[in-house]
Amino acid sequence: MTHSPAAPRPGGEPRATATRPDARPDARVDPPVDAIRPDPRSDSRVDALRPDRHDRADAPRAGEPRPAGARPAGARPGVSRAGSARSGGAHTPLGSAAGSGALRRALSTTMLADVDRLTDRAVDDIRAHSGTYASDAPVTRDDLWEICRDNLLRALEDFGGLAPTGGDFERAARQTGRRRAEQGVPLDTVLQAYRRGGRVLWQVMAEHLRTRAGREADSRDVELDMAGGVWETIDRYSVAMADEYRLAQLELQSRQDTRRVALFEALLDGRADDPAVASAAAAALGIPACDRYVVVVAAQDPAAPPHLAPVLEAQGMWSFWRPRSGRYAGIVRLPRRDTPPGRPGAGPRGSADPAARALLDVLRELTGATAGISPEFERLSHAGRALRLAEQTLRTLPAGSGEVAAFDDRLAQVLLSGRADIAERIVTVHLGPVLATGGERAALLTTLRVWLDHGCSAARAAELLYCHRNTVLNRIGRIAELTGRSSESGEARLGWALALRALPYAGLADAPEPAAGEYEPDGT
Repeated sequence: MTHSPAAPRPGGEPRATATRPDARPDARVDPPVDAIRPDPRSDSRVDALRPDRHDRADAPRAGEPRPAGARPAGARPGVSRAGSARSGGAHTPLGSAAGSGALRRALSTTMLADVDRLTDRAVDDIRAHSGTYASDAPVTRDDLWEICRDNLLRALEDFGGLAPTGGDFERAARQTGRRRAEQGVPLDTVLQAYRRGGRVLWQVMAEHLRTRAGREADSRDVELDMAGGVWETIDRYSVAMADEYRLAQLELQSRQDTRRVALFEALLDGRADDPAVASAAAAALGIPACDRYVVVVAAQDPAAPPHLAPVLEAQGMWSFWRPRSGRYAGIVRLPRRDTPPGRPGAGPRGSADPAARALLDVLRELTGATAGISPEFERLSHAGRALRLAEQTLRTLPAGSGEVAAFDDRLAQVLLSGRADIAERIVTVHLGPVLATGGERAALLTTLRVWLDHGCSAARAAELLYCHRNTVLNRIGRIAELTGRSSESGEARLGWALALRALPYAGLADAPEPAAGEYEPDGT
């Protein structure tokens, strides 16, 4: 950008010139002037704000919208005044397109010469009205000053129709938006800083306008033209900054999500034995490295994933979920423990821990997912082991049943499901003769299950099975006769209970299910 040569001082002494750091080597500008009020005693400075009648290059470019309030040349006849002897020509009407463009260029040129003091004033104003910027964290004063100066330079060049010295005009605004997004400064705070900067820019420009020559005839119209141009420029820069801010936010969010998922997978893969991995995962997920956690594995169609996180969040439980091999695995943070340590964490319905009961109930009643829950653990580094236990629990549940169970409630099934040969042998030894009875088998096995599940009480079993107490006793006696074991023996009862639980894993006929409404087993 090249500026007009300095006018001579009165008496013929040439005025000193200063070179702007970002101008070409042969470009020279006036020395810095007061950013608040030019010295009215300097005729040459007043002339710098007066457009020359021969200057037609400053008229708006083709296709460029005319500033708000500007009028075509000749719209106000009689306003032109004879130029001074120093200018050597008639005064161009400032309401004209040529006059407005020349004045904008002259204002921009003069203010660019003192852009550092203009920046100081804008930075002080921004920090005075924003606690975020005043705190020096994350934006230091030097950072704010450099970016503010760059934006003011580009805005003044754009406003004055000058050639850009640092790439396209909106580059500084886009860089500001991206940098502030990376620093985590709220967008509203950045937009407020742009408004404060625009206010200072207009204040200084208005102070220049009040001291220019020939302002009496058309000052109101010219100031309206200039104000419209300033705020049009600030608005355009604000939009460019905000667009880049939002784009940077999306990119940052994408990178954060990728990192969060990678660290979550590292937890479940058992790589969190490294304290650095556990610490990074806790920071990425936004949770403590030590707290109350369980791992939940849910079987669900990947094309219709369960929306578990919002449901649990509504119950005060944080969770994070990812698909893994056709299933969904999640870490759930339980609320604060209300029972003494050492009690079961995610136990059966009768557990004294309300958080454990709530998790079971929410998963069972509100999600419809078939899921296994690991034992509770305290350190995120134990998530890998907890995942394996939750998967083992899930394998003990019928597919598509919508049933939810905790590992501690399915210990026998977990043991049996992993060894089909042992499960088959337990069934053969303890219930083989009963399975061979044919027509009797269903009634005998159902009665045995209800009787065992309810404390071996014939009266309670009869009530649930809608039969007479003697019918229950006769069927239990028949099972004892077939198996050669006494129904009063604790060993026999344990063997029968294990055999009933081993049936689904033994490759033999499944135990018959009770008719709807016959009884409601507790826990199994």
